[in-house]
Amino acid sequence: MGIKQEINRRKTFAIVSHPDAGKTTLTEKFLLFGGAIQVAGAVKSNKIKKTATSDFMEIEKQRGISVATSVMGFEYRDFQVNILDTPGHQDFAEDTFRTLTAADSAIVVIDAAKGVEPQTRKLVKVLRMRDTPIIVFVNKLDRPGKDPFELMDEMEENLDIKVRPLSWPVGMGPDFKGVYDIYGKQLKLFRAHEKDEKENTLVFKDLDNPDLHQAFGDQMDMLKSDLELIEGVYPPFEHRTYQDASITPVFFGSALNNFGVREVLNCFLDIAPGPAPGKAEERTVNPEEEAFTGFVFKIHANLDPNHRDRIAFVRVNSGMFKRNTFYHHVRLNKQLRFSSPTAFMAARKSVVEEAWPGDIVGLHDTGNFKIGDTLTEGEKLHFAGMPSFSPELFKYIENADPMKYKQLHKGIDQLMDEGVAQLFTGKASGRKIIGTVGQLQFEVIQYRLLHEYGAKCRWENINLYKTCWITSDNKEMLKDFLNRKNNQMAVDKQGRDVFLAESPFALQMARDKYPDIVFHFTSEF
Repeated sequence: MGIKQEINRRKTFAIVSHPDAGKTTLTEKFLLFGGAIQVAGAVKSNKIKKTATSDFMEIEKQRGISVATSVMGFEYRDFQVNILDTPGHQDFAEDTFRTLTAADSAIVVIDAAKGVEPQTRKLVKVLRMRDTPIIVFVNKLDRPGKDPFELMDEMEENLDIKVRPLSWPVGMGPDFKGVYDIYGKQLKLFRAHEKDEKENTLVFKDLDNPDLHQAFGDQMDMLKSDLELIEGVYPPFEHRTYQDASITPVFFGSALNNFGVREVLNCFLDIAPGPAPGKAEERTVNPEEEAFTGFVFKIHANLDPNHRDRIAFVRVNSGMFKRNTFYHHVRLNKQLRFSSPTAFMAARKSVVEEAWPGDIVGLHDTGNFKIGDTLTEGEKLHFAGMPSFSPELFKYIENADPMKYKQLHKGIDQLMDEGVAQLFTGKASGRKIIGTVGQLQFEVIQYRLLHEYGAKCRWENINLYKTCWITSDNKEMLKDFLNRKNNQMAVDKQGRDVFLAESPFALQMARDKYPDIVFHFTSEF
């Protein structure tokens, strides 16, 4: 099979949502249909010991939420499907935003009862900025929720998208009977709580079937009326308008009970774009190019706690990646070879001989990689668009067990490389400061240090408003600033100077007094 056929087989997408909308459950059902897993995990049930495949970190299993992006691949209908299941919680938005740079399209999950929630708005805004094609799955139709037309209006108003229903619910909550697949032109009725999805589905091609009207008379009349209204109000679905992100198809269902899930997956494989050209600072890289290129969008330490491994997740942008082949690390300007590149099923890994554009490859890392790094066959390329957040919360991190200093130092070093937070070391005090975008990240860092590195830490509050990286062409002014502000200076993990502003007033005073110094609020400059 040639490179074009392999590229056309790839569908790489991210699943995003506000917390608890059912995103991880939907992922589980996709994996189930693809034969990648045999039993779907109950994400939050205390009675069932199985947890979601994509929630593989211990803290995720305990809390019932996703705190890190997980990568999963499976074959379905002769397609290679690569799913990026992202954290919904806003404290981990940076991980989600980075992951979106590796996805060609996205499925956004919305809770039918809660509608469009704040984190959904933020994530869709990022997708819209990148012109990423979106499919919306309205979940939890087996529970009472908002009117479907009301939900559609809410999406258009709050998400700045134009919607087009491609399935429609029959009833809701206790009266939920199934979905009409507008895309496939068939009605699928379901019986809840059946284990085998094939057994609990009744398919009708003809809405005028007398059996339907005998069983669901009023609901069938309502469905027909709704379908007529949909055709009159919403624009017709066109492949092109979806792929250029001007129209967003909407599906309805219940991931927990398999209602409408297969319809989303089948339609997605029919219409979703394959690997898109990658935008580098130097040029646009097309997937069909023979030379391999790829970029690191995520680093994860201790994917297997027994082996203390560190994995760099690389999105293949062009050409074919081959095992045991030397590739050029652009930032370090050196050749690296990878003997055991891996494909993923969340925490489960398998060695791969080759990978194609759209695939996600895991590379064992001994400290060579940073997020945003590029691998090529020799060309100097820098892929653009890797977002970075300025920390909003700050705390001193202190060693709570003097016997475990080395473990704590190693743990902090590796977790910071993952991008879960940023580390600053005070120039005068030598104390280490952790900066995050959310409170929950402090809990996750503390938990992972203890359970993955055997290191105990404690947090101390610090009065800090903002961290600013500083640069200047005026060497005398920069030297004077560093001398006078020594107690408010720190260095980041790369050894760059960082000003610790205690208040908006202190920051403004520094900017007024030192006009030739540039204060940067992100580390990319």
